[in-house]
Amino acid sequence: MHKINLFLLLAISVMICCGTNRNNNKTETVKILSYNVRNARGMDEVTDYNRVASVIKRIDADCAAIQELDSATQRSGGFIVLDELAKRTGMFATYNKSIDYQGGGYGIGILTKEKPLRKEAVLLPGSEEQRSLLLVEMPDYVICCTHWSLNQPDRMASVDVINELIKNYTSKPVFLAGDLNAVPGSEEIQELLKAWSVLNDTLQPTIPANNPKKCIDYVMVKNNPKFVFNVLETKVENELMASDHLPLWVTVSVKDNN
Repeated sequence: MHKINLFLLLAISVMICCGTNRNNNKTETVKILSYNVRNARGMDEVTDYNRVASVIKRIDADCAAIQELDSATQRSGGFIVLDELAKRTGMFATYNKSIDYQGGGYGIGILTKEKPLRKEAVLLPGSEEQRSLLLVEMPDYVICCTHWSLNQPDRMASVDVINELIKNYTSKPVFLAGDLNAVPGSEEIQELLKAWSVLNDTLQPTIPANNPKKCIDYVMVKNNPKFVFNVLETKVENELMASDHLPLWVTVSVKDNN
């Protein structure tokens, strides 16, 4: 009888604790890197996977949105660039081909410390070259990577496509990172900011790496009243040689507002 009463008491205590934990506002921290790596071809025109991987490892982000990636092309000598970086960083690789190129593909990818739950991709407008957006769902957040067109009308049209894709992702924070080929004051960025917020300091230029003059790389978050976002740190790394873009990262805290 005493054993039964003790079991019931423990069960009730566990239920109370679990209920209390669910009501507490949960805070998570996510570190996000955006990096256009130009196929690991540096400003010295040398392709060096180890050099780019060392930059990614040094930053030590939870996830990295990577742009300009060959996959088994003649240009890359048959190498899958994202896989080469994944092997050297110990991260999980998720790739999306935007176009067929030289016997393989060319596109974007995401590296994550944890194994992703799922991925989704959508084509974006690109009159000079097909573009795309890659979405990867993680246990506690969603990360999207993209590389926008060089043409302004394409970039403007991309906003609605992206917003349509992520409209049903409301239970988790949704981040967008990538090379948008647009400066902060541009019409397309201002249109995007009707639904998103920029997390990085856009006064810090990201290109060209050897003499940065403008910011066209971003880390953003989808506005969602369920969460409170607070930028803890943001930085553009002074990495002048590994690529023609500088690596940009943000550490953000996410507080459950329920």
